[in-house]
Amino acid sequence: MKKLFYIGIVGIILFELFNVYFIMPMPGSQRMQSIDVAYFLYSYRWYFRIVFGLMIVAGVKPSFQTKQKWVPALAIVAVLVAIYMFNFVMAADAMFKQPTQLTFLPKEKNLLSDSSMVIGVEHNGEVKAYPIRFIVYHHQVQDVIGGKSVIVTYCSVCRTGRVYEPSVKGKPEKFRLVGMDHFNAMFEDAATKSWWRQVNGEAITGSLKGEVLPEVPSFQISLRKLFELYPNALVMQIDQESKSHYDSLGKFERGKSKSDLTRTDSLSWKDKSWVVGIQVGSASKAYDWNKLKEVHVINDEVGGKAIVLVLSADNQSFAAYERSAGESFAFRNDTLLVSTSRYNFSGANLSGSGSSLKKINAYQEFWHSWKTFHPKTDQYK
Repeated sequence: MKKLFYIGIVGIILFELFNVYFIMPMPGSQRMQSIDVAYFLYSYRWYFRIVFGLMIVAGVKPSFQTKQKWVPALAIVAVLVAIYMFNFVMAADAMFKQPTQLTFLPKEKNLLSDSSMVIGVEHNGEVKAYPIRFIVYHHQVQDVIGGKSVIVTYCSVCRTGRVYEPSVKGKPEKFRLVGMDHFNAMFEDAATKSWWRQVNGEAITGSLKGEVLPEVPSFQISLRKLFELYPNALVMQIDQESKSHYDSLGKFERGKSKSDLTRTDSLSWKDKSWVVGIQVGSASKAYDWNKLKEVHVINDEVGGKAIVLVLSADNQSFAAYERSAGESFAFRNDTLLVSTSRYNFSGANLSGSGSSLKKINAYQEFWHSWKTFHPKTDQYK
C-alpha cells in the first residue's frame, strides 16, 4: 500500500506537469506534434486526478506508520505545491488576464504617445484602436465596433495581430486563453471546449476541429497616422488592474524586447526577423521588413493578383491594396500615385472622382511564424 501511495504522488505530479508542458513555451514542447495528446490530458484531467488521488488515499495510512513521518508529509506538500503552481500560477489564463473594464478615449483625451502602435478596426463608420503594448499582455480583448462583436487578439511570440467575430456556427461565443501550440496562442470556446489557433482562427482540436472563425479586416498603424486618417477614432486606454503588466515603454512594438520568445532579429529572414505576410486564396508571400523600409512601396503579384504594399514614412504603419494589372504605383509623402490618380494611406481617392483602393489583409509577424503556418509561402526578394 505504501507503493500505491508513492505511485499516486509521482503520478499526479507528473500529470500536472505534462498537462501544462505541452501547451506552454517550455523546452522542446512547442516543436512537437503534440496537440492531440495535450487535449486528451486536458479533457480527461479529472479522471487522472481521481485515480491518482485514490491511490494516495489508499496508501496514506500505512505510509505514515513509520518513524520518518516527514517523508510522506513532504510528498503530500509536493503534490499540493504542484497542483497550485501548474493550475493557478502557470496556467495561461492565470498569467494573462482580461481587462476588467474597457475604456476608450478620442484624440483630445488620449493619454498614449503618437508613436504607439495599434491594431485598428473600422466598421459602420466607427473606428477603434487597440494599443499593441496592452494587448500583448491580454492576448485577447472582446468588444463591439459599429454594432459588430469582435475579438481582437495578439500573440507576442509570433508577433501576430488578428481580429475575428466571436461567433461559432452563427452563435455568439466566449473564449479564454488556454495556452499555445507551435508558439502560437490558443483559445478555448466556452460551449464545446475546442481549442482555436490565434494566427488563423482555426479550431485545431476538439469537436469543432476544422471550423474557422470569421475574420474581421484590421490594420496595424501608429496613433499619429491613425488620427491623421481617422480623426474621430477611439483608442483603448490603460486597464488599471493590469497596469503593472503592460509594456509601458513599448519595447516589444519597437523590436527592443530582450526575451528569447519575443526578441527581434535585425537581419533579414531569420526566425525572429519581421516580415509582412499576404495571402490571396491558397497562395501566400512574405515580404522582408528591412527591404520594405528601404523602398517603402512594392508592386507585386500574389496568387495571380496584382497588389501594392506600402510602408508609411513613420516606418511603422503599413497597408496593402489591390491594383490593376499593368499599373505601377509610386509612393510619395504617404500618398499613392498612379497615372492621374492619387490615394491617401487608407486607400481613399484624393482625385475627386473614382473609387477607393480595395484593401488586402496584410500582417506583420515573425518569419518563423509565417513560414510555420504558411509552409508553401513564397518569399519576395
